[in-house]
Amino acid sequence: LGISRTPVREAIIELAKVYLIEIYPQRGSFVSLIDPKMVEEARFLRRVMDVAVIREACDVAGEEGIAKLEENVSLQEFYLSREMTDKIFDLDNKFHRDIYRVAQKDIIYEIHSTMMIHFDRVRNLSVETVKDLKVVNDHRAMLEAIKAKDKDTASALVEKHLNRYRIDEGQIRSGRPEYFKA
Repeated sequence: LGISRTPVREAIIELAKVYLIEIYPQRGSFVSLIDPKMVEEARFLRRVMDVAVIREACDVAGEEGIAKLEENVSLQEFYLSREMTDKIFDLDNKFHRDIYRVAQKDIIYEIHSTMMIHFDRVRNLSVETVKDLKVVNDHRAMLEAIKAKDKDTASALVEKHLNRYRIDEGQIRSGRPEYFKA
């Protein structure tokens, strides 16, 4: 890479702090296997935070925020209709980030995003392995609930949305068992 060891070492230390790299002195550093316990903790944190944030978004969403969410969901629907699933994962992340922005909780999003890496590893595999993109319909429904300022429906939709990976977990693990801790 043409860089000194120091920045590489620092990057590895930072990745080890969030349990993405395992360091074995005198042997090397390795990408950690997906730990189902870490995934569940990340999903729990995300569920608690996302439910609270979408309720807040229902209260404070203005025209500009709703337009941004609408644009995102429309792009997801466009890519879904053309079976371009690789684009949807990125738009999915942006959709959730934009809900935090609409709710004026940008800093909270940044704080919780470090832990979400563990959940995102499984989400990424679910898009690849399961190829079931009900999430786009979930996003459309969440957007409609925000527009209607319907907190209860929005909260229920987030709960359902974040539990989808549990339904597909067996298929994901059987498709890529080498990625998971026993």
